Amino acid sequence: MRILTRYLLRSHIGPFVFALATLTGILFVNTIARRFENLAGKGLESSVVLEVFMLSLPHILALTLPMAVLVAVLYAFSQLAGDYEITALKANGTNLVRMIMPLVFAAFLFALFMVWFNDRVLPDANSRLKALTADIGAMTPTLMLREQVVSRIQTGNYQLKYWIRPGRIDNETRMMYDIVIYDLSNARHARTVYADSGRMTLNPAQTDMMLTLYDGETHESEQAQPAQLQRTAFHEHRIEMKGVGTELRRSATEFRSDREMSVAMLRGVVDTARTELAVVRADGRRLSAEMLETMLAGPAAERRISDPPSAGRFSDVGARGIPDSDQVAYRAALDARRIANNEKTLQDRINQYQVEVHKKFAIPFACIIFVLIGAPLAVRFPRGGVGMVIAASLTIFGIYYMSLIGGEKLGDRGTIAPFWGPWAPNLLFGALAVWALSRIGRETSTTRGGTLEDMGVVLRGIFAGRFLRRRRSTDATNAS
Repeated sequence: MRILTRYLLRSHIGPFVFALATLTGILFVNTIARRFENLAGKGLESSVVLEVFMLSLPHILALTLPMAVLVAVLYAFSQLAGDYEITALKANGTNLVRMIMPLVFAAFLFALFMVWFNDRVLPDANSRLKALTADIGAMTPTLMLREQVVSRIQTGNYQLKYWIRPGRIDNETRMMYDIVIYDLSNARHARTVYADSGRMTLNPAQTDMMLTLYDGETHESEQAQPAQLQRTAFHEHRIEMKGVGTELRRSATEFRSDREMSVAMLRGVVDTARTELAVVRADGRRLSAEMLETMLAGPAAERRISDPPSAGRFSDVGARGIPDSDQVAYRAALDARRIANNEKTLQDRINQYQVEVHKKFAIPFACIIFVLIGAPLAVRFPRGGVGMVIAASLTIFGIYYMSLIGGEKLGDRGTIAPFWGPWAPNLLFGALAVWALSRIGRETSTTRGGTLEDMGVVLRGIFAGRFLRRRRSTDATNAS
């Protein structure tokens, strides 16, 4: 049995390496094509460009590693079945399910490696890639701008937010025409600049940018007084943007999204959100109890809801023209709405981060599922060849990842529990794998059959048989 185990493992190494290299190469070329436009013409060193592509590899490998496992199992077992080796093993009394167990154990070890990879390597790589991409985006903004398109200018100060829409750009002279600039640095103060033309220049150190505008107007308005608009005409106006230039300035990102966190970080966020959610719910219960006491005390009682959490928020209730008798109810309704919104926000955050935790384990576990479902499928259609491997792989990949993405969205929204979103595809294919393994020893095909055409015939027979049985039962019911 040891000889057979070593033989099976060796027969999977070549297809696995080939599939991993091919799938990773295809997705890597796609990544290069998407990012090349933002990297070209920036004067970046080759080491920086190489770093961008290398930091993109972990995300690609997290997807292609389970794919390569499935392709290797399908190809290896179809070759074994096509060369009569599976037939010889069954004739010798070998249990095919037991023969697959060493591969399942190897897949389990591989899944453990992927769990470590997704928890330790992938989050840091995603975080570094996001920071590096933002730093590159702050370089030479004229190459990022497009005519009649609103684009963001990333500065060194992340509190300054500029959006610009040039009507026409002359890349040789760096002149722009029909310019609109939206200054969103202050949420309470809206500022829009319109200019007939303008020029971008850099300081001698190539680290800061000066935008000189000609013949335009500045429109400013306050959020508290939206009906008032202040217009200021200018012949020449300058806007200094620090941290925008041709030099690459590295910056560290303090904020990480859910896909840039390890399992420990994700669970920390979930625990913090749960603590805040408990406080919000206690707030809601206290508010309900106070309002009930106020209502039972009668309309003559002039009671106030205690300061936390609503006092100071609705001090202008009387000024809004609401009668004194209705102020308590009005304040309670606003507090209830605020508490409900806070509860929903915290619960959505908990769901989102819990889904990401389960994904870090569910995707690696797919390696085991792909071994269990790939071996029976390849044995059932031994003469499918490379066509069967490609068709079955694409079908399983498509169904698996579409189910994973759909389940992730449903889990984020709270439609289903966070566990079921990432794990539903594994459970679905796991059930199919158990059914297929229970039939793997049956002689349903030979090496003269088992082609792709036979696969279509089998599928048509399954659905046609069910349709005929349902139709016969309906006819029998109508006849009776």
